[in-house]
Amino acid sequence: MSDLLIVFIGLAIMLFIFFVLATSRTAILKGYNGLPWFLFSIVLPPFAFIGILMAKPKIAKPKEDFDFAENIIMDLSQPFVDLAHTSRALLGVNLSYVLEGLTYFGVVGLLAIFFNDFIGLDDIDAGRMVGILTAGITIAMLFLGATVDWIGLRKSLLIALSLMLVGRILLTTSPDFGVPGLWDSAHILAMLGILGIILGYGIYQPACYAGVKQLTNEKTAAMGYAMLYALMNLGGFLPGIISPPIRRAFGIPGVFWVYVVLTVVGIGIVYFIITKKAMRKALGDIKESSEGEKKEEEKDEMAEMTSKEKFLFYIKNFPLRDLRFLYFIFILIFVQTLFAHNWLTLPLYTSRAFEGFVSDNFEFFVNLNPILIFILAPMVTALTSKKDTYNMMIIGTAVMAAPTFILALGPNFYTLMAYLVLMTLGEAMWQPRFLQWVAEIAPKNMTGIYMGIGQFPWFLTKVITSLYS
Repeated sequence: MSDLLIVFIGLAIMLFIFFVLATSRTAILKGYNGLPWFLFSIVLPPFAFIGILMAKPKIAKPKEDFDFAENIIMDLSQPFVDLAHTSRALLGVNLSYVLEGLTYFGVVGLLAIFFNDFIGLDDIDAGRMVGILTAGITIAMLFLGATVDWIGLRKSLLIALSLMLVGRILLTTSPDFGVPGLWDSAHILAMLGILGIILGYGIYQPACYAGVKQLTNEKTAAMGYAMLYALMNLGGFLPGIISPPIRRAFGIPGVFWVYVVLTVVGIGIVYFIITKKAMRKALGDIKESSEGEKKEEEKDEMAEMTSKEKFLFYIKNFPLRDLRFLYFIFILIFVQTLFAHNWLTLPLYTSRAFEGFVSDNFEFFVNLNPILIFILAPMVTALTSKKDTYNMMIIGTAVMAAPTFILALGPNFYTLMAYLVLMTLGEAMWQPRFLQWVAEIAPKNMTGIYMGIGQFPWFLTKVITSLYS
C-alpha cells in the first residue's frame, strides 16, 4: 500500500482541482458569487460541489461583469469544458497530445538515470545524451515541421508516432541486446532509439499545432490552443503519479515499456478517432461556420514586390541586425537553463540527495512544474496583463532565477517545494510575455522570421546545459 501512496496523492490533487474548479464555475453560472464558493470548496471540496449542484439557479451576470477571481476560475476551467464540445478530429488530436505529453515527460525525466544505471555512462555523458534528445527535437522541428503541409494531419501523426514507437522500443531494449559502456553496442542502440524519437517528435508537435489551426476558426482558435496547452501540462504531470510504483516494481525499463504501450494507444487514437471521415466533417463544419463572415484584408505590400525587392527588404530588416533584439533573446539563455535543469539535474538531485518519500517518488517532484503552470499562468496573466512587457520579463526572470539559491541551503523538503513553486511563478510571469514581445517589435511581414530566431537560444540552452549539468 505504501508503494501506491504517491498515486493516491496525485489522484487527490487532481480531484481537488476538479472539485474546486467545478464548484466555482457552477456557482458563477448559476448566478452566485464565485469567491465564497471557491473558498468553501478549498475546505470541503466534495460537499461544496454537491451543495452548488443542489442550489437553485439565480440570474447569472454577464461575462463583462465578472470580477478578477471569477475571470480566473472561468479561464482555468474553460479548456476542459470546450473539450466536451469540440469536433471528433480535434478531440483525437487533444487525446493524443495528452498521452504524448505523459510519455515524453515521463521518458525525459528518467533518461539520465537510465543511461547511468543501464547503459553504463557517467553523469556528464548521460546529461549529454539527454541534451541530444531535447536539442535534437528542437532542430528537427525546423526541418520536419512542414511534413503536415505536404501529407496532411492524419498521416503526419501516424508516421510521427510510429517513428517514436520504434525509437522507444530500441531505447528500452538497448540494455538487453547490447554491451554497456560509452559507444558500445547498448549505447549505440539507445542512440538509434533517441534518433527515432527525435525524428518522430520533429513531425509530431508542429503537426498538432497545425491541426488546431486547421480544425478551428478565428473565433475558436484561442480556445483550441488553450486546450492544447492545458492538456499538455496535465500530461506532463501524470508521470509523477504513474512512474514511481512501476519503477519500484519493474525498474526504469518497466516504466519505459508502459510508455511504449501508451504510444501504441496513441497510434490507435489517431487511427480510429481522427478518421478521414471525421477530418472531412470537421473541415466542412469549419468552412460552413466561416461562410458569410466578411474579412477586411490588409493590403500586403510584400505581394507587390519583386523577388529582388523582397530579398533586399529581408536583408534590411533581418532580426540579427537588430542589436536590441539580439541582446535580449541571448541574455535569456542564462535563466532558460533552469528549464533544462528540470530534466537534466533535478531527477538526479531528488533521487540521490534525498531519502525516504522524496527519493522514492522523485518523479512526482520533477513533474510538478506543469500542474503548477496550469494553475499559476492564468492567475498571473490576469494580474499583470496591463503591466509593461519589459518590466514583467525583467521581474519574471529575476523571480525565476532567485529560488535556485534556496537549493544551495541543502536538501530539504521545504526548500525543494519553495524552489519549485517560486521558479514556476517566475516562469508564469515572463514566459508568456516573451513571444508577445517578439511579435510586438517585429516589423510588418517579418513576424515569422523573428519568432523563429527568437526560439534559437532555446536550442542553444538545451545544448549548453547538457554539457555541464
